[in-house]
Amino acid sequence: MRILLQFPEGLKQKALEHAKKLEKEGHEVLISASPTFGACDLALDEAKSLNVDKLIHYGHAEFQHVDFNVEYVSYEIDAPMDLLPQSLEALKDYTKLGLVTTIQHMHQLGTVKQFYESKGHEVLIGKPYGFAKKPGQILGCDIGSAANIDSKVDALVYFGGGIFHPLGAVLATKKPFFVIEPFQGTIERFDGYRELYAKKRKAKILRSLEAKRIGIMLTTKNGQHNMALAKVLKAKIEKSGMSAGILVANTFDFESLNNMLEFDAFVNTACPRLSIDDIDRTRKPLLSANELMEVIHMREELAMKPRSPGSTVQTRIS
Repeated sequence: MRILLQFPEGLKQKALEHAKKLEKEGHEVLISASPTFGACDLALDEAKSLNVDKLIHYGHAEFQHVDFNVEYVSYEIDAPMDLLPQSLEALKDYTKLGLVTTIQHMHQLGTVKQFYESKGHEVLIGKPYGFAKKPGQILGCDIGSAANIDSKVDALVYFGGGIFHPLGAVLATKKPFFVIEPFQGTIERFDGYRELYAKKRKAKILRSLEAKRIGIMLTTKNGQHNMALAKVLKAKIEKSGMSAGILVANTFDFESLNNMLEFDAFVNTACPRLSIDDIDRTRKPLLSANELMEVIHMREELAMKPRSPGSTVQTRIS
């Protein structure tokens, strides 16, 4: 069998090890070296062009059904539990805790829950409502397990590696949010990021008010491609009096976007995290679809107000 292996960035160091195991079983094995951002980003084009029999995708659970032979290996990682006793001091003022993690640590979620319950806390684990498959699991683009219990708990706790996943969850919730990062050995209260990102969001919306040409980012990634949304946004942009062009790529290169000098702003229809995490990588504002609609609405309101000759829209934030 000819097999293509695909690893996220954090697991690429294991690629050759897994390839050799499969080769010993008699398979022909190829390794994708392309960037991989999740199960929404399957290497289907490479798999089909190479005529492989199976794509093995490591590090994620199934995101959505695709018409190809894909095997998902969630790749469980045992995170050290040493920080749990230390976290009790930070959590002492919160009785009800909401607990979330990533697919790599789902097998440890029950143990973490039992620990906090043994110390007198009530622990809730929410159900996902989007692409995540398991209770307590969050993705960068699916924070349902956190949002579902936000109103029912005193604080939320993420246990796991990295800050990519909890950042998405903290921006979609309102309660105090703690990140226990067992590999870095840190316990951090994370909800201060809400104010920071609210300011950045306001700034890019205001910077876009005088835009005349908008670039609409459309990815070809299997789980992120949304031509229907791109067409709707193009129609709305042009109806509002601006020009729009649909920009197509698999993985967007921000240096290339910055070379498209005729555009005054960009709107993202690909991974929703681009318009959160990557807004400082473009010279022009990088908006989400909802932020674009706010810009259009504000432009309509401003157009209805009388303006003195020579005046311009004030975009400075006090």
